[in-house]
Amino acid sequence: MSAAGRRVGRSGLARRLGRGALGCALALAATGAAGWAQAQDSAVILTYQRFAAVGGPLTTTLAELDAHLARLAGGGYAVLPLPRVVAALAGGAALPERTVAIVIEGGHDSVHRLAWPRLREAGIPATILITTDMVDDGEPGQMGWGELRELASAGAAIGTNGAVYRSLLGRARPLVAGDIGRARRRIVDELGAPPEIFAYPYGLHDAALRLAVAESGFIAALGQQSGAAYRASELFALPRFSVFDRFATPERFRVVVDALPLPVSELVPAEPLVEANPPDIGFTLAEGLGPAERLSCYVGGIGPVALDRLGARRIELALPRPLPAGRTRVNCTLPGPDGRWRWLGLQLLVPGGG
Repeated sequence: MSAAGRRVGRSGLARRLGRGALGCALALAATGAAGWAQAQDSAVILTYQRFAAVGGPLTTTLAELDAHLARLAGGGYAVLPLPRVVAALAGGAALPERTVAIVIEGGHDSVHRLAWPRLREAGIPATILITTDMVDDGEPGQMGWGELRELASAGAAIGTNGAVYRSLLGRARPLVAGDIGRARRRIVDELGAPPEIFAYPYGLHDAALRLAVAESGFIAALGQQSGAAYRASELFALPRFSVFDRFATPERFRVVVDALPLPVSELVPAEPLVEANPPDIGFTLAEGLGPAERLSCYVGGIGPVALDRLGARRIELALPRPLPAGRTRVNCTLPGPDGRWRWLGLQLLVPGGG
C-alpha cells in the first residue's frame, strides 16, 4: 500500500475526528464485539524511553529489555512497524494475532548504544520519536542526526513530538502549525523522508490539535492513555502502554503485551479536558464481552472506584471526590479469553496542573 493509501481520506478524517478522540477511539466496530479476541484487528503499542544496566527514571534496564524481547520471540507475537499497523487499522486489513508495535520516545543516546543492537539482533522494528530542537541543540544524552540516520537506514521509523517538547493543547493555530512544520522540515532535511507518526507531548490533545496534526501529513498520533489499539480507534489519539521504570517488570509486561481492546460506546467525557470536577465518566459496554460484573476501574490519585451499573451494560464511575489538578489516568479492565485482559484507558486533564 502506498503512503497516500495509508492516509485517511478527507471525508474519513472528518468522520474519525468528528466524534471526539475518546468517543471515537472506543466506538463500536460495525461487526459487533462477540468475536473481538479472534478478529485480528487489534495491536498493542509498547513505549520505551531510555535504557541502562541499572534502573532509573524513565529507564528500562537491560535485563528487563532482554526479558521483554525473549517474551516477544517465544510467545507467538508478531512485532510489526507501527506505520504498518496503522495502515491495517485504517484500511480494515487483518493483523496477525498478538500484534505488537514498539515505540521509543525521547531520542536518548542509549537507544543507539544499547537498545538498537538488541532489537536488530532480534529482528524487531521500532519507531523512534524525537524532539527536533533537542537534536539540533546537541543536548547532553541526546542522539545526533548521525545516529538517527544510521537507525533510519537500518529500518527504524522516525517520528516526532514536535520541534519543542511542550504541550500544544489550546495554543494558537499558527504556533501549533509552526512547531509541527519545523519538526517535519528538519526530519526531511536530515533523513530524507517525512515523519509519519506524531506523539502529543504529555499526551495532551483536543479536537483542534488532532485536526492540525492530521492535516500536517501524519498518518497517526499517539496519546498517553493505556489500552490496545483496534479498528475503531481514533488514529490521531492511539493508546499505548509504557514499559519503563516501575512499569517494566516482566510480570507487568506479560499482562499488557496480551491486552485486548475493551470496546464501548456512549463514552463521557468525549474530550480529555475536564470542564466540571468531579467529571461524569461513563460508557456502554459492547455486547458479547462476558460478565460485566467482573469489570473494575482505577482512577489515578483516588484508587479503585465503585461502579454504578445501569442496566446490563451501562457503566458509570462513582468518583468519591474531585480529581487532582493536572493529568489523571483512568483504567478499566475486564477479564477476557485465554487469561488475557480487555483494557480501556483514558487520560484526563484537570486545569491547574501540568
